[in-house]
Amino acid sequence: MLNVAVLGCGKIAQVRHIPEYAANENVRLVGFYNPTSSRAEDMAKKYGGKVYLSPEELLSDPEVEAVSVCSANYAHASLTIAALEAGKHVLCEKPMATTEEDCEAMLAAAKKSGKRLLIAQNQRLAKAHEKAKELLDEGLIGSVITFRTTFGHGGPETWSITPGKNTWFFDKKRAAMGAMADLGIHKTDLIRYLLGKDVARTTARLTTLDKRGPDDELIDVDDNAICIYEMEGGAIGTMTVSWTYYGAEDNSTILYGTKGIMRIYDDPAHSIVVKLADGTEKTYDVEQIQTNDNQTASGVIDEFVAAVEENRSSILDAEGVMNSMKAVFASIKSSETGAPITV
Repeated sequence: MLNVAVLGCGKIAQVRHIPEYAANENVRLVGFYNPTSSRAEDMAKKYGGKVYLSPEELLSDPEVEAVSVCSANYAHASLTIAALEAGKHVLCEKPMATTEEDCEAMLAAAKKSGKRLLIAQNQRLAKAHEKAKELLDEGLIGSVITFRTTFGHGGPETWSITPGKNTWFFDKKRAAMGAMADLGIHKTDLIRYLLGKDVARTTARLTTLDKRGPDDELIDVDDNAICIYEMEGGAIGTMTVSWTYYGAEDNSTILYGTKGIMRIYDDPAHSIVVKLADGTEKTYDVEQIQTNDNQTASGVIDEFVAAVEENRSSILDAEGVMNSMKAVFASIKSSETGAPITV
């Protein structure tokens, strides 16, 4: 039985982490901390456990063996490092941190502590992505030459625990990045996972086109990002993320290989559609992609718990996410300088 506490009781904690911990028979929810204590109190009433008045109180509790860090982006590194130094295993929400230096410090703290550090890159665990990876490794469409991967929806103001223009996602001090941190890290990490290759170079444009804050001025984080990724091994493609898709959510990936084309979460009837060069068409019907309006179990919590209890490496290990974060930071630099950046 793993004793878990949750740092941050916002939307991602309330719809993913906490209920998934509660559903795992190998977990006991010890307690919760949130800057607005009423949220922690609500979770304690619903799931049991303590309400901690500070992160320090939570992390000093010897009963706590593992924590989920579900804070705003700016606090990911400090809370994760403090938790690791306190001897806790950590599952940290994405993005891993807001600077490359903080990411490296998190890895160093994990290594020194000997505790597990996983990052909640849930796209790797989506059923169609797992199946697509299997088919790609089998060589079904040959070697991937080009790709396009997209993630867009109407914005976090409809998703945040405090919906509206005051959401912390729009606050540069708390979020650091906009759509690139919220969605871009997911699809950057996904393309690396599917191809089994790191991003070697990026040419990117991050911009703010439509989202406005409470003052009706454009927000100071990006609401759209378009990146051209050149992968190790030669494949090249686009990674597009947006908070201005005011309609159906798009979380599709299309891979163009030497033997055919694979479309993932692009067809409303089938999770994966493959059209081979010889005219053969194959379809695979696995779980539909999660959306903000259709939440299903992510698998992240179960994977974290199993990795800790079995003391094994994980597909979500922080070390495996570093190139994804480096590609995100390089893309920001590319946008700022107007030049391609080697990762």
